Amino acid sequence: MNDYTDALARVVADVVAPSAVDVDTTGRFPREAIDALAGAGILGLTSAVDVGGGGQGLRAAADVIERLAGTCGSTGMVVLMHYAAVAILEGHGHADVRGEIAAGRHLTTLAFSEVGSRSHFWAPTSTATAAEEGPSGGETVRLDAAKSWVTAGAEVDSYVWSSRPLAADGPMTLWHVPRSTPGVAVAGSFDGVGLRGNGSVPVKAEGATVPRQAMLGADGAGLDVAMATALPTFLVLSGAFSLGLMEAVTADATAHLGATRLEHLGRTLAQQEAPRTGLARLRVRTDTVRAFLGDTLNALETGRADAMLRVLEVKAVAGEAAADVTDGAMRVCGGAAFRKEVGIERRLRDSLAARVMAPTTEALLDFVGRAISGLALLGDPVAAG
Repeated sequence: MNDYTDALARVVADVVAPSAVDVDTTGRFPREAIDALAGAGILGLTSAVDVGGGGQGLRAAADVIERLAGTCGSTGMVVLMHYAAVAILEGHGHADVRGEIAAGRHLTTLAFSEVGSRSHFWAPTSTATAAEEGPSGGETVRLDAAKSWVTAGAEVDSYVWSSRPLAADGPMTLWHVPRSTPGVAVAGSFDGVGLRGNGSVPVKAEGATVPRQAMLGADGAGLDVAMATALPTFLVLSGAFSLGLMEAVTADATAHLGATRLEHLGRTLAQQEAPRTGLARLRVRTDTVRAFLGDTLNALETGRADAMLRVLEVKAVAGEAAADVTDGAMRVCGGAAFRKEVGIERRLRDSLAARVMAPTTEALLDFVGRAISGLALLGDPVAAG
């Protein structure tokens, strides 16, 4: 799929945009949007050509997420988490599931965050233990877990699942777990401030059994796999997500200031210095984040020495900016922005998720501080020193 842009534009205009307000109002999962994106080849965009996918890289995925987030944050987040999981499956998954993803017949997501370790995704408390031989022969593994927040957890076909290692040393092992696996169940619902239709729900595993071949990468090497594949994808696409919100809310504010008149002065709000200056701040901040995201992608594509530093920075930079810009749009547009039909408050609520989604802004700033100080990203910095 060499040119995805026209197909994406049609789905956004015909399906995603018309349902965005209802998805936010009711908190329902945007199933019609996800199905339309699957049919248009967008869910398989980053899958390899040899399994029937689009063969596109992170830059194209970032473009998709930016456009979706600016229209419907919930739809954008579901696709973002799908792409992050696909990054692991492309490197370590079986060809059959990769082909299903490429064909748009399989939606997946990450199942990392847990009740026991919260946003510290690198420290799973869930377990994997050797089980008896399965009904069709072959070694099986029992999974037990309490996953705290799994995007689209009740709607996906599978999870990329983290646990403690089966037998090896190391902090984490990864598994490909079908949602239909006996013993795996959704353990709650979602009623959030923003991203209300993204279906981020708790998921439990109680004696869930998967074949040993469901392991993704080596036993104990899951954190290395995640850091090399899913984490860069998630962080860069989170930056694109925040940028999409900023572009949308800046456009909304620009339209409002240009169309709203102060009749007693015979001027629009855009012809008043204070609102106009506030609008300029939104535009400058948005353009700054676009430049930072572009530089991050350039660093990755060219193998620049600071590429991983940019990756660690981009979600924090964009997420904090999105919260500021959406709040700034509320201030610039005044009381009108408080009304839901204007759309600005919806984007403000959606923007707040970036601050608290693991790794949080605080965790990322710690990673950046460790990186520029020559310390390991994880572990006790005093002991490491």
